[in-house]
Amino acid sequence: MEKRILGKSGLEVSALGLGCMGMSFGYGPAADKNVAIELIRVAYQHGVTFFDTAEVYGPYTNEELLGEALAPFRDEVVIATKFGFRHAQTSEGLDSRPETIRAVAEASLKRLGTDRIDLFYQHRVDPNVPIEDVAGTVKDLIAEGKVKHFGLSEAGVQSIRKAHAVQPIAALQSEYSLWWREPEKEILPLLEELGIGFVPFSPLGKGFLTGKIDENTSFDKTDFRNTVPRFSEDNRKANQILVNLLNTIAGKQNATNAQIALAWLLAQKPYIVPIPGTTKLHRLEENLGAVKVQLSENDLAEIETAVSKIAVQGHRYTEQSQKMVAK
Repeated sequence: MEKRILGKSGLEVSALGLGCMGMSFGYGPAADKNVAIELIRVAYQHGVTFFDTAEVYGPYTNEELLGEALAPFRDEVVIATKFGFRHAQTSEGLDSRPETIRAVAEASLKRLGTDRIDLFYQHRVDPNVPIEDVAGTVKDLIAEGKVKHFGLSEAGVQSIRKAHAVQPIAALQSEYSLWWREPEKEILPLLEELGIGFVPFSPLGKGFLTGKIDENTSFDKTDFRNTVPRFSEDNRKANQILVNLLNTIAGKQNATNAQIALAWLLAQKPYIVPIPGTTKLHRLEENLGAVKVQLSENDLAEIETAVSKIAVQGHRYTEQSQKMVAK
C-alpha cells in the first residue's frame, strides 16, 4: 500500500484509511463484533495503517471495537478519534470546553486500550468556545504525550487559521467526493498554504457513488440517510446521472465505480487520504483496489468536463446538521 504524509505534520499513513463509523453507528444495526474485528484486521493485512473512529460512534462502542481489533499491532497503525459533542450524543449539541476535551481524551485512551491518540480531531467547531482555547487544550495534551497530532473536522477557513496559529493542524477531515466538491473553493487552497493534510469522509457519497443505490432502494429505519435531503427518492433518481458517468469511466478502466471515485480523490492532491468505510470484506478489497487505478491527465480532464455539466440535487445535510458546519 502506498503511503502518504498528512501535510507538513510528518504523520505518515496509508493512502487509503478505513472509516469505522458504520460498523457501530449511522447505517443501520451495528455489525457483528467478530466480523468487524476481522474486517479491521484484514484491512491492516492489506496495508491499511490509518483507522478513524469517534466517541459518538455507538456511542463509545466503536472506539472499544477498534481498540480490541488493533491491539496486536497497535504500534504499526495510526488511530484517529474525535471530541466535541455533549455526553457523546450528537442530539445534545456541541461541547468543546477544555475540561470536556480532557475528559474525552482520558476516556478514549481507556476505550482504545492505548497510551496515546495519534490524531485527535474536534468533531465540529463549537461557536461557544474560542477555537484558540480548543487548540491550546490539545497543545497541552500533546505536551503531556497523550495526543500526537491535532485535527479539525468540517471547520471553515477562519477557524482553521486561528487554530493553526496556536497548535499546528495535521489534518482537516471534511466531506469531499465527486458529488460534494465545495472544499475546492476555499478549503483546499488554504490547506495547501498552511501545509495541512486532508482526510475526506464519505468519499463514495455515503454509498451512492458505488452504483448500488437507486430510487427504489430502502434503508433500515435507523439509517441516517433516511433524513438526508440528497437521499430523497426524487433526488436519488435525479442524481443517477452521476452514477451513469462513473459506470462509463469504470468500464473503460476495467474498474468499479467505487475505485474510480476513490482514484479521482487520490489524484487531486498528494496529501489527500480518503477514509471509505464498509462492513463487508469484498467491499473493503474493492475499495483498496483503487490505489492501483491510475487516472491519466486525459482521464481526469474527461471526468472534469463531464461532472461540470451535472448539477447534483439535494442538500448533503439536514438543516440542523448544517448549522454545525463552521464558516
